[in-house]
Formats: sequence, structure tokens, C-alpha cells
Amino acid sequence: MKYNVFLSRRAEKEVLSLDDKTYSRIITVIFSLGDDPRPSGSRKLKVRDSLWRVRVGNFRIVYSIDDRVRIVGISRVSDRKDAYNGLQ
Repeated sequence: MKYNVFLSRRAEKEVLSLDDKTYSRIITVIFSLGDDPRPSGSRKLKVRDSLWRVRVGNFRIVYSIDDRVRIVGISRVSDRKDAYNGLQ
């Protein structure tokens, strides 16, 4: 059963600011989270128990999963050096 995927305003701005090649790679992974919100390589963050991350090259997609209503909420899409700032 599919999950609905939603991007926060911040994540949407971050995705739209990417170059074309990176944008294509990120969007592919974002759409795939609707089919499998815990793909191979995804990790639960230690900083906040409710958050997960998946790597796409040097970028990180930080998101939450609500299994009850089948929603994936993407909160950040940024370079690995900036992805975890302000999450605590």
C-alpha cells in the first residue's frame, strides 16, 4: 500500500534550488519513498527518534513516517554538511 509524500516549504525550496542532475536523482528517491518509506540504506536519526534519513550522493533527505495514516513528510533536502543543523 502506498504512502502519500509531502514536502515542507523548506524542503520544496531546497529541491527547487538544485541543479538539474541532482534534482532528477533527488526526485526519483522522493517518489520511491511513497512505495517504500524505509528503503535499503535509510537510517533512523539518533538526534530525533521520529526522523529518518536517506542518502543521495552528498545530499540527505530527512523525513518522518506516520504509518497510521500512511504519510511520509519530508522536512529537509540538503547537502550532508547542512542536513542536520537545527534538528535537535
